[in-house]
Amino acid sequence: MSLIRLNDVTVRFENTQVLRETFFRLEPGDRVGMIGRNGSGKTTLIKLILGQVTPDSGTVTVDDGVKIGYFSQFSELNGAATITEVLDALFVEIKAVEAELASIDLAIAADSSAGAELDRLIHRQSELFEDMDRLDGWDYPRRIDAALTILGFDEAHRSCAIDELSGGWRNRAALAKILLEAPDVLLLDEPTNYLDVAGVEWLESWFRDFKGAAVIVSHDRTFLDAVVTRIIELENFHLHEYPGNFGEYVVQKQFRLKTLEQQFVHESELLAFESEGIADRREAQKNASRKLGSQLATIKKSRTPRPVDKIITEIYGGLHVKDVLCRVEMLSKAYGEKVLFNDLSFEIRRGNRIVVLGANGSGKTTLLRVLTGEESADHGEVDWAKGAGMVSYNQVLAELDDTDTVSHAVNALEGSLAFTATRKSVNRFLTMFQFSEADLKQKIGNLSGGQKARVAMAQCLLSGASVLLLDEPTNHLDMSSTQVMERALLHFPGAVVVVSHDRFFTDKIANRRLIFGSEGAEAGEVEVAVA
Repeated sequence: MSLIRLNDVTVRFENTQVLRETFFRLEPGDRVGMIGRNGSGKTTLIKLILGQVTPDSGTVTVDDGVKIGYFSQFSELNGAATITEVLDALFVEIKAVEAELASIDLAIAADSSAGAELDRLIHRQSELFEDMDRLDGWDYPRRIDAALTILGFDEAHRSCAIDELSGGWRNRAALAKILLEAPDVLLLDEPTNYLDVAGVEWLESWFRDFKGAAVIVSHDRTFLDAVVTRIIELENFHLHEYPGNFGEYVVQKQFRLKTLEQQFVHESELLAFESEGIADRREAQKNASRKLGSQLATIKKSRTPRPVDKIITEIYGGLHVKDVLCRVEMLSKAYGEKVLFNDLSFEIRRGNRIVVLGANGSGKTTLLRVLTGEESADHGEVDWAKGAGMVSYNQVLAELDDTDTVSHAVNALEGSLAFTATRKSVNRFLTMFQFSEADLKQKIGNLSGGQKARVAMAQCLLSGASVLLLDEPTNHLDMSSTQVMERALLHFPGAVVVVSHDRFFTDKIANRRLIFGSEGAEAGEVEVAVA
């Protein structure tokens, strides 16, 4: 029996279509990865299941008694209790069993003589052992400790009130609570966004023991590959289902697109014959024929594959970059007794794509801030070559002007490649980044967080700078935008320094690595390696 069912569901917000004639079933044990462009309806579908959105037509059914746990990247735990106290309180049933077992042990020790009362105690003890097995209660303190340790909670974070934690730590606290509650159905909206690699890998291993069903909205392709049993893609207001993990989805989607292409060829031929017949009818039918022909041309044009790499190389063709762009020599930085990096030396050269790896709090973002000059190093030098322009994605994102239009923001930066590349190339690039003509006229203040991230990334990629500094650039980009960014970075003639926990992304682009906290490293030692 399905746990959750969507039957012929349609959703509109004012005049905007979100979902149309949508069918979906979640079965026990399902691990569904949900993908799609920003604004395609992924979060809306989750809100339908939660009852936070009502469909315009169709039905949403959740089986009686199904316990649902929901986590999004914006979830935050609140309260005066510590996170340890909150998680400990989740196991109240296990604690009651433990208490009764302890009392039975005492009773048996006090009176070990054979008799009916001893038989009753031993029988009850056996029942409680079975309850502990059923509740998986023997090592719950270890599970709490493991979750908090991998999610980065040190003793200070564990012992202070949750209300005293920052938003990011309250977000992780909410994730720990949801996972340890182990509901029948988990709804996770971008659960990996603020986790480091170790945290994501722990979440993957946690799913191996999870007995319930899950719907996971994520753009982390490696995570989806490891966890899900089928992919649901939201596209053109409908759900398209692909069995298997993300790797299998990629292969199946290619076959589906080829099939659609072949179907379109036959369909267009049949429609061409139909339009010839319509041409002999009344004037109204002739108008319909012309409209049909226009629609066919539009469809065919939209399905013609774009030469992605050619578009990108045309844009970067006029960008001239020096060989050595920056020298970092004997760089050191510490906060109190915590040494982040010590005597770190490396060069940023043309063609370098340097990925900075390490646990949360190890110093990766601090290194980028030292490179940009936002923070000072304790010792050492950052020597930028004369004329080697540098742009920081996080600075650009933070400084977006809400009153500006998308078109002006993307095209009007000083030194922008929009002034040197052909307008056609730039427009095609922006189209790949999902900017329509209507989008370009929008005020930035009216955009969602994901749309603003695309604006900032487009600005960086078109900036004309020789070095791009990117801190967690995939966090707010949908999968399609991330793929365009990857292609652009692979063809970018300058250098890229990027902090990211997205393993698929880093494996794809890296040719150099800076590794904080590698195995056997001393405090502050950063490994400089070829990818």
